[in-house]
Amino acid sequence: MADEPARALPRLLVFGEALTDFVRTGADTWRSVAGGACWNVARVAATLDVPTGWAGSVSDDLFGRDLIDKSRDAGLDPRFAQVVDAPPLLAMVHQLSPPQYFFTGSADLAFDPSRLPAGWERACEYAHFGCISLVRQPLGARLVALAESLHAAGVPLSFDPNCRNLMGADYPPLFERMAALADTIKLSDEDLRHVYPGLPMDAALARVRALAPHATLLYTRGADGMTAWSDDGAAIEQPAFLVAVADTVGAGDACVGGFLASRLQAPYAALATHVRFAAATAAAACTRPGAHAPSRAEVEALL
Repeated sequence: MADEPARALPRLLVFGEALTDFVRTGADTWRSVAGGACWNVARVAATLDVPTGWAGSVSDDLFGRDLIDKSRDAGLDPRFAQVVDAPPLLAMVHQLSPPQYFFTGSADLAFDPSRLPAGWERACEYAHFGCISLVRQPLGARLVALAESLHAAGVPLSFDPNCRNLMGADYPPLFERMAALADTIKLSDEDLRHVYPGLPMDAALARVRALAPHATLLYTRGADGMTAWSDDGAAIEQPAFLVAVADTVGAGDACVGGFLASRLQAPYAALATHVRFAAATAAAACTRPGAHAPSRAEVEALL
């Protein structure tokens, strides 16, 4: 039998955490769900048929194996996921409304960029960074250095702060450092309030746009839709798609994954086309519980 051709290196790489959410369902009961903002973005893009690698590390146990299995099922390139002998990263969600949670474990911190396949930088057409991976050390320092290296090499970067309670008063300088590198920035209204609590929303948006004047900025407001600004300052208003919402877990991640997939698959399409595709991907993710990665058929049904 002839050897199968080698798999091409992915066009999109997503760097950051994968974890297991433990959600409290009763006084003494919990439900575990595979997740993590960066891993969700990667899984969405792969499910939408973009060759994608999720670059991170998981534990060598049942939680890590579940994440690896689900990564394979989504079509993520297996060469970029690292399995390490360390406790699993867990998010303990002990209250849902308002959300109360804490993180435990360290498997994500062992990610080693030197173990990535040879030639990955030359093949990468877009790289995404964000969420808690950038503030968990020593991982965060490695990822920021990697982002700066890719930016210097001319690789477009996507950044979604996806703020969590680990981002304290010292976070704004890191946010601004990453935003200045990015070609695409996705921000929610909650993120802006977290990063710039003393600024009115318009002033906070103006500050971000001044930091990255040539970036595409996606400003999401949940059911109120999103506004996108192109590098020439033109604004596009995109209403949210009306769907029967199971929950909104992972909607923001789906928005980013959908936007990057659309840009990579139709690079000459208008920005409004990519924004509409991102909104439809986010809406489709809300139709099923958990961080659902919608298929292209689900997204196109809304479009």
